[in-house]
Amino acid sequence: MKHFAVLIRLLRDRNQFLEDIRQDVKLERKIFSLLVVSCIFFGIYGAIIGSSSSWLQMASSAIKLPALYLITLGICLPTLFFFDILFGSKLNFRQYTAMLMTAVAVISVLLFSFAPVVLFFLISIQGYNFFLLLNVAVMGLTGVIGVRLFYHGMRQIVGEEAKSDKMRNRLLLGWLGLYALVGSQLGWTLRPFFGAPNEPFQVFRPEIDGNFYAQIFSSLGSLLGL
Repeated sequence: MKHFAVLIRLLRDRNQFLEDIRQDVKLERKIFSLLVVSCIFFGIYGAIIGSSSSWLQMASSAIKLPALYLITLGICLPTLFFFDILFGSKLNFRQYTAMLMTAVAVISVLLFSFAPVVLFFLISIQGYNFFLLLNVAVMGLTGVIGVRLFYHGMRQIVGEEAKSDKMRNRLLLGWLGLYALVGSQLGWTLRPFFGAPNEPFQVFRPEIDGNFYAQIFSSLGSLLGL
């Protein structure tokens, strides 16, 4: 329950939470608590989307969805840290990690809040392409909200001088684009999360050709009968 208390504090008093990060107050505890609750919420959502195929896919997706978000964070965090340090940042690595975990935690909570809606459509509509696109839309929306809060949170804790630094602001925006690209392509690499109909269960797809965006356009075309 202590882990969830940290998350509730983030959601209810975000400004004070960011101030704690700026002052480097008990960051290890905050990072660990947000990691635990994020994995739980991602795991629940992953199990729901995987249940559209089979029990094995449900278990696999419950593990792979938390891994998707956390591996993306691990890949992109060093780039943000070292480039921001190069342009004058005074924040330490723990503070960057804590900031990114706040974004990941918010995304996980929002996904969890969409879980009943997704479960309703899973039960009421039997359509793979619709279900796939619905979840891509949900993940896209929650991701945009999460990274937007991260961007404004970073601007809040870096101080007034850094806020007016156009180069650092552009760097941060560019990094957010990189984060989105890495996350979407990693999701393609770790697929399947849903399990295609009439396909046997696989932990990972052996084919590495194609990309996330081509699959989305293909699913949209199939849904619209194009």
